[in-house]
Amino acid sequence: MSVFMVIIGLFLMVLSICTAVLRWNEMRYRKKGLPPGTMGWPVFGETTEFLKQGPNFMKNQRARYGTFFKSHILGCPTVISMDPELNRYILMNEAKGLVPGYPQSMLDILGKCNIAAVHGSTHKQMRGALLALISPTMIREQLLPKIDEFMRAFLCNWDNKVINIQDKTKEMAFLSSLKQIASAESSSVAKEFMPEFFKLVLGTLSLPIDLPGTNYRGGFQARKNILKILGQLIEQRRESEESHKDMLGYLMRNDDSNRHKLSDDEIIDQIITILYSGYETVSTTSMMSVKFLHDYPTVLEELRKEHMGIRARKKADEPIDWNDLKSMRFTRAVIFETSRLATIVNGVLRKTTQEMELNGFVIPEGWRIYVYTREINYDPFLYPDPLAFNPWRWMDKGLESQSYFLIFGGGTRQCPGKELGIAEVSTFLHYFVTRYRWGEVGEQKLMKFPRVEAPNGLHIRVSSNRLTDVCI
Repeated sequence: MSVFMVIIGLFLMVLSICTAVLRWNEMRYRKKGLPPGTMGWPVFGETTEFLKQGPNFMKNQRARYGTFFKSHILGCPTVISMDPELNRYILMNEAKGLVPGYPQSMLDILGKCNIAAVHGSTHKQMRGALLALISPTMIREQLLPKIDEFMRAFLCNWDNKVINIQDKTKEMAFLSSLKQIASAESSSVAKEFMPEFFKLVLGTLSLPIDLPGTNYRGGFQARKNILKILGQLIEQRRESEESHKDMLGYLMRNDDSNRHKLSDDEIIDQIITILYSGYETVSTTSMMSVKFLHDYPTVLEELRKEHMGIRARKKADEPIDWNDLKSMRFTRAVIFETSRLATIVNGVLRKTTQEMELNGFVIPEGWRIYVYTREINYDPFLYPDPLAFNPWRWMDKGLESQSYFLIFGGGTRQCPGKELGIAEVSTFLHYFVTRYRWGEVGEQKLMKFPRVEAPNGLHIRVSSNRLTDVCI
């Protein structure tokens, strides 16, 4: 009996300590003028609830506090905005002190020179250098031929196999980008580079706690290994003095044609940014497109019709070109609808550079603002029957130009690689739907927060769609 009483006493003591700590942390942030909300534990805040519950956490907080509330997530006090009009204002007003505010883990792992971390004149220079690499002219003349060549080879010999399309699209997105960045060396460095890159990605969305076994420690160590790989690659190119018509070759050019000269550190961070920003959107959009096309046969039929029409106009071994890409109107609609319904991007982060008033509340300097755009994707007033996969809604091009269209971000920070990503997914879908048919294998479990992923993989059985050699 006495032991039981001791246990009860210890439990009550721990409970009272936890309650006191939580109350103390709430009191720290009870400054006049702050939005309503809860802050959770010291240091950790409400990160665990945010990452585990995701959209439900947001809905519960909105039910209690409205569309504008405070929290403490990913290591920083944060105001969360779920108001469409206010979100647009925040994204459009970087000059008024609302600069990128990505989590510390992401800034540490992607590098201080990555385009998401800088603002002002530095951002203008970095963005200019990036846009020069992925302009429509570059896509048409240099990048699309590389993408087409890569996709042809990558999608070869899938007939009569069970594959994990999640793993395949991750591999595809990484290797395709690497080929565009360093064409000549992509094959030789991929085996060493790819596992380090996957660890880096995992570490970017974690608490910045540098302890053995944490995703943050793994991601930061992966960054060090990647710096070594890329540093050696740059050094080898300088020693060889050969010219290369790829992204790295352009970034390293030191002549007058390169208006955006960068240091080696800036070049490396730019490469990591290109790989990272394209990887998740391209891989996940490709995987979820395959999933939705399987679940909606009429959409697949219409998409296959568009791509078979393109193949009918070409020789068997003729690659797709810029005109073919521009003619893929329904494919573009499928990509947009996949991004909307899967919500591959849940929102974007900004940070205040000074104390400011927003929505009638005072936001302290240095706080992050999470522009949460997920709910917009399911607004029935904007998207009738929002839970249906209906690419035809995007055939009206006016939908893409609406003010609430934030699938690719907004303002001066709209994703610069939008069209390149669409080109990659379009090319993947072109060869996939013209070469193959597929069915799902086993139970398919999907998680949609904080990342869209299939925890046990997304397995499909692939069969040939035509009698001719699929590897032509």
